[in-house]
Amino acid sequence: MARGEHSPACARRWREQAEARQWTLWQTTQAIHGCCGVSLLKAHRLARGWSARQSVQELEELCGRENLGEARASIDLLNAWENNRARPRPQTIDLLARLYRANAVRLGLASDYCEDDGGARVVVVSGVEGRPPYQPEERIDDDMERRALFHHALLGSRFAMSGRLLAEVERTRQDLDRTLALTTLSEEQLDRLDEQVLRYRREYITSAPLPMLYRLMLELSDVRTLSATRQPAMAQRRLLNATVMLALLSADALMKLGDTRQAHAWYGTARTASDDMGDLRLRALVRAQQAMLPYYYGDLAETVRLAREARMLAGNAPSSPAALGAAAEARALARMGEHKAARIALAEAERIFARMPPEGHDHLAFRFSERRLQFYRIGTLIELGEEVDWTPGPSGPYAIDPVLILLDQATHMIRDGKVDDACHLAQKALLQVPPEHRTSIVLNRARALLSEVPPARHKTVAVRRLTELLADAAPVS
Repeated sequence: MARGEHSPACARRWREQAEARQWTLWQTTQAIHGCCGVSLLKAHRLARGWSARQSVQELEELCGRENLGEARASIDLLNAWENNRARPRPQTIDLLARLYRANAVRLGLASDYCEDDGGARVVVVSGVEGRPPYQPEERIDDDMERRALFHHALLGSRFAMSGRLLAEVERTRQDLDRTLALTTLSEEQLDRLDEQVLRYRREYITSAPLPMLYRLMLELSDVRTLSATRQPAMAQRRLLNATVMLALLSADALMKLGDTRQAHAWYGTARTASDDMGDLRLRALVRAQQAMLPYYYGDLAETVRLAREARMLAGNAPSSPAALGAAAEARALARMGEHKAARIALAEAERIFARMPPEGHDHLAFRFSERRLQFYRIGTLIELGEEVDWTPGPSGPYAIDPVLILLDQATHMIRDGKVDDACHLAQKALLQVPPEHRTSIVLNRARALLSEVPPARHKTVAVRRLTELLADAAPVS
């Protein structure tokens, strides 16, 4: 298999798809050629499910059966022809055309200068191994069905997480990745899109993760449609910026919901778009935001790595990604027990923030505000074992972050032997978070706290009350 080609399993899935849809061998060949990164000549062989050895044998049998002379082919020669390292002789091209029931043009061994379209084609979008073919009318039907599904979920009396909906979240990301691999729009459309993204960043802070996720999927479907063909450079940059922001919001919502696999995949999509755009500060923002996924789900060393990568990309200029990267590094190092390094990173985050230009009082997701700096500072100090006298404001826009800090505080109280006080604080934290924000990331942190209670204290009133509260507080799903 040559470098850049998909595995044979991808071609096998195309053959299965072709059989189900009753495609011709030529249509199947085009699908494999368009998706799997192989030459047309090789696609003909794969469309029939033949190995290189089998193809040579079929050619020899054809020559013997029809008295066409010696085949003069071998496995090595066939591989060279298929990978464009050598060109068969004219007589051999004719034999290959007979073997595959094609002509030199369809074998990729000659150019086609005809003005007609050559008959029915299968439209294949390359870049994602093993995806079914996407013909234009199918894509429209799929998008309409998917949008209807998310609209129905948003209009329901309660938001529910189902396998079907999560599968559509995954398909939206895969379709977006495929569109990014391909890559005309008016200035007014781009302005509206920028306004929509800004609105989502503003509303995300106070919105429950699950309905926001469904709304983001609808918006991303629109962005993918706009991105389906390459735009002028400036328009393409604005589309990519919108893609990054919406993908990051989706990843963060999935992280809060506890779906780490899809959260990781959506961060990957945001990285693809930001890397394509080439904006160092945007690339730094993606890494800094992604650093929180391993922080909450168990790989602190990965958090430190991503945070440092974000700081490196952000450079010397003070910015939200640079400050967030330093703050995330401080919090992770403190939890790892590297207290001196954590204090240095926290001081660096505060120094960067002090140099940042004022950004007004508008609360936006991904903006490193004074409130976010306070959360990270308090979280770091708690992990450093310092006494922190802090109570979240009653009217703050953030719902989940303060609760997670209170639960961290309660965890350290348990380690200091203050079990009852810790359980009271944890119970208070859980009760103050609105039910729609009581997601897996919150409940899992509370359960981890309970797991640190010594067995001898399991029957105390405070512990039992917290246990009962957690048993009743099912996560949003």
